[in-house]
Amino acid sequence: MANDQGIMMMVKFQAVESEALDWSGDGLVVSLFEGEVELTGSLAQLDEKLLGTLKELIAEKEFEGKPGSLAAARVGGGSSIRKVILVGLGRKENLTLEGIRLAAAAAARSAKAEKCKTVAMSLPVWNGDAAKTAGSIVEGVELALFQDSRFKSEPDKNHTVDSVDLLGLAGTEGAIAQGLQICAGVNLARELVAAPANACTPITMAEMAQALASELGLELEILSKEDCEKLGMGAFLGVAQASDLPPKFIHMTYKPPVTPRRKLAIVGKGLTFDSGGLNLKTQGGIETMKMDMGGAAATFGAAKAIGLLKPADIEVHFVSAVTENMISGHAMHPGDFLTASNGKTIEINNTDAEGRLTLSDALVFTEKLGVDAIVDLATLTGACVIALGDDIAGLWSTSDSLAAEVHQASELAGEKLWRMPLEEKYFEGLKAMHADMKNTGPRPGGSITAALFLKQFVEKTPWVHLDIAGPVWTDKEKGYNSAGATGFGVRTLVNWVLNA
Repeated sequence: MANDQGIMMMVKFQAVESEALDWSGDGLVVSLFEGEVELTGSLAQLDEKLLGTLKELIAEKEFEGKPGSLAAARVGGGSSIRKVILVGLGRKENLTLEGIRLAAAAAARSAKAEKCKTVAMSLPVWNGDAAKTAGSIVEGVELALFQDSRFKSEPDKNHTVDSVDLLGLAGTEGAIAQGLQICAGVNLARELVAAPANACTPITMAEMAQALASELGLELEILSKEDCEKLGMGAFLGVAQASDLPPKFIHMTYKPPVTPRRKLAIVGKGLTFDSGGLNLKTQGGIETMKMDMGGAAATFGAAKAIGLLKPADIEVHFVSAVTENMISGHAMHPGDFLTASNGKTIEINNTDAEGRLTLSDALVFTEKLGVDAIVDLATLTGACVIALGDDIAGLWSTSDSLAAEVHQASELAGEKLWRMPLEEKYFEGLKAMHADMKNTGPRPGGSITAALFLKQFVEKTPWVHLDIAGPVWTDKEKGYNSAGATGFGVRTLVNWVLNA
């Protein structure tokens, strides 16, 4: 189901009291734990109803219930169920919410391949928590079935699933709604990162923010180049000065209906394209730089989800300094000095280390809002990808308690983070002869020195920096992500806010 823009519409989910034995429709998903594929009790009754299809499928496919394993077959004999799909969960003692998400995603893709329009999922309740289980199933299915064909001449006409019944999970309608609202934010982030740099520009990002604020009742402030000059944002404007497109500094705010118990801020790196500047990127890197605004995409994706969820007593600020890093006669040079809005001077020894320059002024602006905590996200360094690979984001923090909050939120979301050290002595590598600091240090520990650079622009507020350069994009289908933009970070941010 696609709308006029080629974005897949949400699947209809329903929590029902009935179990698999009583359901009828196109495709029934049955989950089995590894090492527990013997059919007993209600599963034996179900197999009898399905004319022995389950037992035959297990034997024929040598199905062992390993995580994410699948087997599907048609049910004959005029059964009220057309297809049955087995999905493996792994060992029972190892079951997690992420395991349920991944199983639901695998089953949803299988149901789509089997041309099932109406689907039911029979998955175990995690840790006795039906609501979290239902929400995880919704996220797995919705994210796995999302398709973006906005830029194709013809919309994707592949069959998709229309409805999913969550068996045995009656009463979890609130969790289903929340799961869909979170996915709406993730999918917005995916759309922003996937869009090419000639479609996603500072101007269109500002227009998107205006539409989002209008739709969800968020407060919005968009600073022009002149506004940023008055605030002394020399680092941000130094990056922006080579582009023909005007920079846009976007500040969106969700305010609860009561006096907020806590004020939080999310800051995202917003480079809609990064050429590297005069330190030009080469082939093998430059063509992917439309995704250098993945931090801003996660920030605004979180804004959409929070605007829909409307937490009762938490105020959230969403900030991004949005621009391009281009080449022209106006470009900043290696060796130039820039002055950030907190008065610190920066020697530019690499124009391709531009994201930290835009973030520096964004962080100074955000701290002045008087928030209780700041989390920034950025596709900041290739060094973080070398250290942690494509699936794990790096986390740096000045606060153990805030780091623990964000890490706990990431575990609920199934988005992997690893805390890295803020090794203060490494700042020696950033010291400059005639300015306060350089914008890059030595190659060893490059992601750490990048975090230390950002730390100079947060004076007192508890702060977390997330380097999401690795997991913001995937070249192949992985879990509930199709090849392309992942929307990484949105679900962690939303869980952080909801549990703050």
